[in-house]
Amino acid sequence: MQLKWTAVALAALTLVACGKKEEAAAPAAPAPTAAAPAPAAPPADALVVKIGHVAPTSGPIAHLGKDNEFGARMAIEDLNAKGLKIGDKVAKFELLPEDDAGDPKQGTAVAQKLVDSKVNGIVGHLNSGTTIPASKLYSDAGIPQISPSATNPKYTRQGFKTTFRVVADDTQLGGTLGKYAVETLKGKNIAVIDDRTAYGQGVAEEFEKAAKAAGGTIVGHEFTTDKSTDFNAILTKLKAAKPDVLFFGGMDAVGGPMLKQVKQLGLNVKFMGGDGLCTGELPKLAGDAIGEEMVVCAEAGGVDGDFKQPLEDFKAKFKTKNGVDVQIYAPYVYDAVNVLAEAMVKAGSADPEKYLPEVGKVQYKGVTGPIAFDEKGDIKNGALTLFTYKGGVRTQIAVVR
Repeated sequence: MQLKWTAVALAALTLVACGKKEEAAAPAAPAPTAAAPAPAAPPADALVVKIGHVAPTSGPIAHLGKDNEFGARMAIEDLNAKGLKIGDKVAKFELLPEDDAGDPKQGTAVAQKLVDSKVNGIVGHLNSGTTIPASKLYSDAGIPQISPSATNPKYTRQGFKTTFRVVADDTQLGGTLGKYAVETLKGKNIAVIDDRTAYGQGVAEEFEKAAKAAGGTIVGHEFTTDKSTDFNAILTKLKAAKPDVLFFGGMDAVGGPMLKQVKQLGLNVKFMGGDGLCTGELPKLAGDAIGEEMVVCAEAGGVDGDFKQPLEDFKAKFKTKNGVDVQIYAPYVYDAVNVLAEAMVKAGSADPEKYLPEVGKVQYKGVTGPIAFDEKGDIKNGALTLFTYKGGVRTQIAVVR
């Protein structure tokens, strides 16, 4: 199965022009199943634990969805290799992957499918726009859900006991970027564009509030969609306002082409965005419009100190196994699966009703750092990592909390 998934992933990433594909040429990547002995078969009476995973594995951000799914598969394989016991039985973890294509309707459809399949836990969805509507279905079924990437604050503020996330939310993400735009980049006239998705609109609104509070002036706020390819009209309108910073709330599949048109129009701005923009593929999507230190973005997570090496080790293992670099969220997916498993072990049960209380009490040391949740299900003391791009490579600026 691993060889099959690697081939599919490499084909998909070729189609979406993944930024790191050429560096990790398929022939050079070791064959995962051939290089390692097959794990021992679980006992016949093993406890089957079904983990549902949802991400857009088709469509313009399929490279991010596949990144997430690889992280989930690695977690499942590692858990099974450990022979983990839940209660008095060895657990056999199974992954039930679903594609929501980044579409809210498809997201709720696959969520219901997973509920009907009686999954023990959910990791996903990737986008806030699919995560939020799906979360009600999981809540109604009493199934714990951990999102590795949905940053809209509403997700954990609906009063559901089943919702958790392992990354900081848009209040922190957009707020930090807004303050940085004014205080560090010295932006005075700031323009904003968002794609009207739950994620894009949410992070843009938080950015705008923070930029204003820091003393910046918002000279325009325009709108696009997550499927648009032509931005000349809105960029021309904003150019007339002479901004020195342009913030985009949306994903890299739209942000890359937008950067090209920013360059074509001669807009001399610092281009900023949240974690959806801040990927390894952005240089491929933007081409030479990526510039040198022109783009500043933030990942809703990050490590420092003693946690840096475990994350680097994970990334190296990920590339060896899958033949591609981590895009952004895979380590958070890996940790989210392990957090669910940890809670099951503590409860001595994989029954969602019995282990759900333990999820909120988890104190887990993951590859993305320490994980513990507050009363809403948000990660405590969540980190952000600021990045820019130099020589077409995403380069870390700083980790902030």
